[in-house]
Parts: sequence; C-alpha cells; structure tokens
Amino acid sequence: YKDSVKDQMRVLDMLAAYYVQMANREKNKDKRIELINKATQLYTIGDKIMMYDVDHLLGRAFLCLVNGNRNDQADTQFNFILNQSKNNIPAQLGKACIAFYKKDYRGSLAYFKEVLRSNPNCPADVRLGLAYCFLKLGNIEKACLSFERTLKLDPKCVGALVGLAIMKLNNECFSDIKFGISLLSEAYKINPIHPLVLNHLSNHFFFKKQYDKSQTLAIHALQHTENDNIKAESCFHVARSYHAENDFERAFQYYYQATKLAPIKFVLPYYGLGQMYIHGGDIKNATKCFERVLKTEPENYETMKILGSIYADSKYQQERDIAKKYLKKVTEYNPDDLEACVELAKILEQSDLKESLTAYNTAINLLRRNPNNTIPPEILNNVAALNYRLGNLDESLSQLEESLSLLKKMTITDQERYNSIAVTTSYNLARVLEAQFKFQKAEIHYKNILKEHPNYIDCYLRLGCMARDRNQIYEASDWFKEALHIDNDNSNAWSLLGNLHFYKNEWGPGQKKFERILNNSSTLNDSYALIALGNIWLKMLQNPNANKNLQKKHQDLAMHYYTKVLRYDSKNIWAANGIGCVLAYQNCINEAREIFSQVREATANFPDVWLNIAHIFIEQKQYMSGIQMYKHCIKKFYKYDNVDVLQYLGHAYYSAGKFKEAKAVFLKARRVAPQDIVIVYNVALTLQKLADQILKDEKSNLKIILQAKRELGLSQTYFEYLSIHGNHVQYDIKMARIEANCCQDLMNQADYQVKRAYQKDMEEREIRQKQEKERELLRIKQNEDKANELLLKEELKKEKLKKRQEYIEKTKYTFIRASKNHKIKRKPRAKKGSNHEQEENKCPKKSKKSQADNSAKKKKTDSKCRKNISTSAKSTSNNAQSSKRKNSSNSYKKVSMTSKQKLRIVSKEIISTSEDNSSDDEVKKIIIKTL
Repeated sequence: YKDSVKDQMRVLDMLAAYYVQMANREKNKDKRIELINKATQLYTIGDKIMMYDVDHLLGRAFLCLVNGNRNDQADTQFNFILNQSKNNIPAQLGKACIAFYKKDYRGSLAYFKEVLRSNPNCPADVRLGLAYCFLKLGNIEKACLSFERTLKLDPKCVGALVGLAIMKLNNECFSDIKFGISLLSEAYKINPIHPLVLNHLSNHFFFKKQYDKSQTLAIHALQHTENDNIKAESCFHVARSYHAENDFERAFQYYYQATKLAPIKFVLPYYGLGQMYIHGGDIKNATKCFERVLKTEPENYETMKILGSIYADSKYQQERDIAKKYLKKVTEYNPDDLEACVELAKILEQSDLKESLTAYNTAINLLRRNPNNTIPPEILNNVAALNYRLGNLDESLSQLEESLSLLKKMTITDQERYNSIAVTTSYNLARVLEAQFKFQKAEIHYKNILKEHPNYIDCYLRLGCMARDRNQIYEASDWFKEALHIDNDNSNAWSLLGNLHFYKNEWGPGQKKFERILNNSSTLNDSYALIALGNIWLKMLQNPNANKNLQKKHQDLAMHYYTKVLRYDSKNIWAANGIGCVLAYQNCINEAREIFSQVREATANFPDVWLNIAHIFIEQKQYMSGIQMYKHCIKKFYKYDNVDVLQYLGHAYYSAGKFKEAKAVFLKARRVAPQDIVIVYNVALTLQKLADQILKDEKSNLKIILQAKRELGLSQTYFEYLSIHGNHVQYDIKMARIEANCCQDLMNQADYQVKRAYQKDMEEREIRQKQEKERELLRIKQNEDKANELLLKEELKKEKLKKRQEYIEKTKYTFIRASKNHKIKRKPRAKKGSNHEQEENKCPKKSKKSQADNSAKKKKTDSKCRKNISTSAKSTSNNAQSSKRKNSSNSYKKVSMTSKQKLRIVSKEIISTSEDNSSDDEVKKIIIKTL
C-alpha cells in the first residue's frame, strides 16, 4: 500500500528506540548489552530500507550516545541532520549532550539556548541542561535560577532536586542545609533508587554519625548504577563509615575499590586508603597514596602534614628535606597547629638546632595559652636537650628540673610510662651537671639511676668517662667492663676501652678492641672502629723507632680503613681527614692540603683539620702561618690548655728558631702534664738550643749567660734521666744520650763564655762608675750655679725694693710741696665767648703761633709745658684737699691748665708692695681728682 515503507521504517525505529530506552534504564550490564544489540539489529535493518531518513538517523545517533563509546559517530549523524534541517531540536539536544560530555560547556549552553528559543514550551529537562552548563561555567546564580525554573515546570524532576540541594548544602548556612536535605528527601520519595540521591543522603547521615544508614544508602547507590564515578563515590561513603566504626579491614577494601573506579580529581579515596596503609604499617604505599592526593591538591594542609610526619622518620636525607618543607608550609598556613610545630621541631633537630628550639618554644607557648593545659614532660626534655647542645646549660638544667617535677605528679596516673621518661630525664640532668663540671652531683645521679635500673649501660659509660677525665684510667676501665658484663657486644664500651689503650700508646691491645667490634656481624662496618684502626696505623708511622721498611705497609693499611669508611659514608669528614694525613706522610703535600681545605669548608667545627692545615704550613716552612693557625685553633676550640696542641705550637716556634717562645709554650704544657716524658724531652732540647744561641751571641751579658749555663745544666740532667728511664716508643733513647753529651760539651764551652762575659761586665761596670762620677760632679756644679744665681736674684730684688722705696718717698714729698705752692679754686661755668675763656685759650694759641714763627720760642714753650705736666702728675689726694682749704682762704695764687695741656698728661705705673699699699691708694686718688 502507499507509504508502507515509511510505516515499516517507523515501526523499526520505534521498536529500536524502545530497546534503547530500556537499555538506558537497565542496571544489569549483560541485559543492557543484550538490549543494545537488539536495537542495533533493528537500526541495521532500517539502514537497508531507508538509510537517510531523519528519524532513523536520530534514533541511530541516540543509540550511539547510549552505547557510550561512539560519541563521534553520533556527532557525525547529528551534523548530517542539522545540515538538512537547522532547527531540528532532537539533533540540537544531541549536540548539546556531546559538547557537555567533551567539556565544551559554552558550546553545550549555546545549543540548549537555541532549543529554548526554538521552542519556549520545551520539556523541563532542557532547562535542567542549562542549569548544569551554568554550574560548570561557575555562574552559580543562573544555575540556581535554572534549577528552580525546572522544578516549577516539573516538580518531580529528580535531577533538578539533587542539583539545587547540592547548591544549598554548599552554602554552609543552617537554613540552606536544612532546605537542601528536604529536597534530597523529596527526591528520594520520587526515585528511591537514584544513585546521586542515595550518595548525598549517605553523606548526610555520615556527618550525623548514623553510620548504618550511611552504609545502607551508599551500598544501594552502588547497586543501582553502572557509572564508575558514581560507584567510586558510593564505595568511598561505605569505606568512610567502616573507618569511623574502626572496621579497618572492610574500610580498606572499599577504599581500594574506590581508587580503582575514581576519576583523576576524586582523591578522597586515596587519602582514606593512605590512612589504612599507615594503620597496617605499610608506609611505602601510604606515601604513594598521599603523594597522589598532593599531586591533585598541592596546597592541601592535612596531606602535607601527614607526609611531613612520614618523611620526618625517613633514613634518607632527601626525604627529610621534603618533610621539613611540608611542615614549614603547614605551620605557615596554621601557626596554631601544635602537632605540626612539634613534628617540625623534631625534624629540625637533625639540621638546625636553633630553629628546632624555636619550634618547640612555639608549641610550649600554644600549650600555655590555656591554663588547664600541662606541658608534656617529653617536650621539656627535648627542649632541654637542645639547650644542652647549644651550650645553654643553665636553661637546660631548669627545664629538666621542671620536667622531673611534672613527672612525679604524672606517675600516679601512668606509672610505667612516666617512670621510663623520668629515668631518661634524670640521665640528661646528670649529663648537664657533668657539662657544668659538677662531677660529684652528676656521679650521684648516675649511681641513683643504676640502683633502680642496673642495666642502664649509658650510666656505666659516663662514670667511666668521668674517671678517665680525672686520669683514673684503671677505675675507668672497670666501669667500661661493668657495661660489657651486661652487654658483651656493646660497641661503645669496646670503643672506650680501645681509646684507653690508644691514649696510653698501647697500639696492640687497642687494635684488638676495635677489631672485636668489626668481628661482630651487627657492627661489621662500624665507622668509628674503622677510623680508630686507621688512626692506630697512622700513629705507627709517627714512632721514631719504627721499622722504616714497614712504613709503606702502615700507610696502605691506614688508607684501606679510611677509604672503607667513605664507601659506606661518603660524607664522613674524619675518614677524609685521615686520608689527607696519609697523603701528607707520602709527601703529597698539595693533595693533602686540598683535602684538608675541603673538609674545613664542609664543617668549621672540626679542630683536627685546622691542626693538620697548620702541620702542612710547618712542613712547607711557612712557620708564621702555621703558628697563627695553631693560635686560632687554640682560641676557637680549646677552653683549657691542650697538651698536644701546645706541643705542636712549641714545635712550630722551635722550627722557626724562636727558642724563647718555644720554651714558654713547652713549660706551659709541662704544668698541665708533668708526667709526660715527651714534654720533658722537648723542654730539655729547647733549653739546650736556647743556651747555645745565647752563648754564641757576643752581645749577651753575664746575667743572661749565667742563666743559660744553669738551663744548660738542667737540660743535661733531663737528657741523662731520659736516657736511663725513658720509653723507646715515645722517643729515641740513644738521641737522649747524645744530647746529654752535647750539653756537657756546651757546658765546657760556657766557662770560657762566662769568663769573657765577666771581663766585659767588669769593663762596662768601670765605665759606668766613671760615668756616674762625672755625672755626680756635673750635678754638684749645676747645683752650685743654681744657688749662686738665686743669691744674685735676691740681691737684685732687694736693691730694686730699696730704690722703689726711695722713689716713693721722693714722690710723696714732691706732691706735698706742690700742693702748698698751688692753690686750686673752683669757679662757676663761664658763658660762651667770655673774656675768661679767651684768656684760658690764649696760651695755647700763642704757643701755636710761636711754633710756626720761631724755633727758639718753640723750645721755650715746650720746656714750659713739660714743666706744667710734671707738676700736675705729682699731685695726690691729700694735696688736693689742702689746696681746697687754702683756696678758700685766698692765701696763694691760682695756677690753671688748658685742656690741651691736660690731654698731654701721661700716667706712670707705680710698683707697689704690701708695705705701702695705703700710700699708693692715696696717690691714685689725688691723680684722679686732678684729672
């Protein structure tokens, strides 16, 4: 019939579409595949009838979408349809779904908008698609509006209910959370097997600590979905519930399953799985899990904190550096994190003591913010240990005492735990007291610990070390042997016993002790024992009586032990320093110096390398540089006089020809160690060389030569003693005998030098006596000249005084006579232009005219003026008063002076004495009144 082909195609496509819808809803994977295969067969039949029918192509395209792995084929078919019909809504919706799947959210949004414009009355699912696109693009407001619009159009749209519920839950507001939970509940009523609804409800009940409901809902979600992402989330919720119930085995299973299904950015299952690995002790896999979390979330606070704690206990320095970096970031993000501060302090103990102490102090301050908190005694003990290592002994002592007082109170609650901490704290307290040189108190603490804990080996070792430092070698050996009775394989005890033999130059017994350590399988490659054996063979090279044929063997053995240490520990500075010493004995001076320089660059707190560099300077005859290096080393590293270093310095002075300085240094060393016969030998040799130098010096006086002779005799005595009672291991006895004979020869020569010096001294004494006599005579003459000069001055002074008295007497009588002959009368002020004023000015005018006309008249006038001036200058106050009285009686004639004559008066200085002060005052008063 007509259009039967179209009806046939429609039937096939509708039946295939039915199978596609059934497959989309089917949860069983096998049935789903079966339904998809049926739909595929029907579409294949339809292809043979009418391949390019639009409805047929749409059905096939949606089949490809449901199949999941054929999105490109679906996209091709949708494009073909849209080329024929641009406004085909199903094709546009298909393109929107493909774009969303490809994370092209803007493209997907454009297609959904186009559909909405084409048909504003389209189903609510289109607006749901818009909401998802807005949400992915970060436009939360429009996403929320789209979800709400969807629910208005379709109140039973589960997707919209879930989406809006999630947005409300993310707001973290109580009212929004409550509304979100109500939306999820409504969605659950509509579709109780919807996996998203079940997962979110499971999450809700987990935080309400209803773990059974959370597990049930998550398992249902897991059973009703084929989506791996949703399955991963469901497994995570189940695992988390079991984790909270301490069912770690089941939690591990679901965490592990979640990590296999989870997408790249879903890292929460890895975090939980890492915690399970830590609980099981599998740190390696735990680290991988947390690193996987940190790769996705590089600033995650909790993950960095856990990784920092894991790496802090690593034996690899690289991982410990990573731990330090992570923990520093954690403390920067949250300075109030107490655990992070403590972990950071622990990791910094190995590299930066000051920073570690700062971190511990931060933790203590955080604890003290709350008055109810008690500072853990372990932290106080660690802080005290850091202060001890930094040299803050007083602070360390106070912190240990505080820790012990806290432990006494805490022992009541947990006696076993806090007793062990108290023992460690008491031991640390004893170490601090020992460092403060309070040896008796420290010894009491060590012995008290041994009373309660007789197997505490470290106390035996410290008691032995204290005895060794007091030079009580046998007592120290007994303490070390006590430690070996408890643990015969204790490497520290064997090492300390070996060191006792080493310092006594007992190479054989010391070698056996260190070889005993290396024979033990657990300490087969003990670095300390290997270096000690290398040092023993190196010391054998320094023996002056050693067989020279064996030197090469000793050098090779020392080099063997040092290089073996470096194979296991490439940064061991002691082994490197030993290799430098061997090279120096092999005359490879430049190579040795290079090694020593590198070691000193690696650490500045290693005195041996400073000494070795100084030795190299001495070998190269750079004596002043070597002496300065020894002095710097003594100043930097030694608070007390070290005998070995003092001997090195004395040897440097001796080699430089500075015997006086060498003598002072060796005597200083002898005061520290009077029993050391090597120092006695060096003192004797230095005294001999110094005496020889003085005797050869012609400028030496008798006193110095006599002292040199005495010291030479002392040197001979020392050498004679050393040649009989000496030790051939420490020095050559034959050389001591030879040096004693040499001293005797020098003593014989010294008699001549003494005689010569005596004669020279007598001559110098006679010259000095003669010079003394001459100086004494000169001094007597000078004294006589000074006495005569003083007498002359006294006579002159008396003569001057006599003349002055005569002058004063003459002056006094002159003024009295002048006052009698002249009458001073005060007149009223004359008017301007009066005859009297003209008369007064007449005499000066006349003398001025006569001065211009005639020289004879000038002389006469000048003599007259001089006479008037001398007369006025000799007047006194008494004369002035008598003149007033006489003027009143008008018995004498008036004598007047012009103003110019008054200006020519010159005052003379009068020498006064204590005898005539009153007369001088009267004279001055008269002169003032006259003027």
